[in-house]
Amino acid sequence: MTGSHLKKLLTSKYLAFAFRLALGGFFIYASMSKIPYPAQFAEATANYRLVPHWLIHPVAVLLPWLEFVCGLFLVIGFSSRAAVVLIGMLLIMFNVMVLINIYWGAPISCGCYDTVGEPISWKKILENLVFLLFAVHIYYFVRIFMFHRGGRTDPSKITIPSRPASS
Repeated sequence: MTGSHLKKLLTSKYLAFAFRLALGGFFIYASMSKIPYPAQFAEATANYRLVPHWLIHPVAVLLPWLEFVCGLFLVIGFSSRAAVVLIGMLLIMFNVMVLINIYWGAPISCGCYDTVGEPISWKKILENLVFLLFAVHIYYFVRIFMFHRGGRTDPSKITIPSRPASS
């Protein structure tokens, strides 16, 4: 594969579309086990020892819904850039929290997908970094707009007819 083909692939709106579906689907999936069980998610959040006690319950209720809505927006293509910015910030926050607890040697579960979850590890850091790269790619190269000015059109191709001159 030549350099121009690789550049064309990496800047492709279709690759951004695939990343959008993958990242959105991942966040929807991750939220589905937390939304119905906020008490268990609150416990997993408290185990990180980084969230103030008074914020644990609001975070446990609101964070899964934020993940769900942002994931849904990515999947349907509505406000993709805003959703991917929020997801990128969440991924950075998650990585910082996991890194701190790895440094502390805390034997806690991730709390990412279910109430039991996998233990925190460098694998989780790598997974979040890959998803962060997806998010950066989506931010810069997404061009398929679902609900922008009448459907799946590119706003740069929309022309507004000029009015004929009045005599």
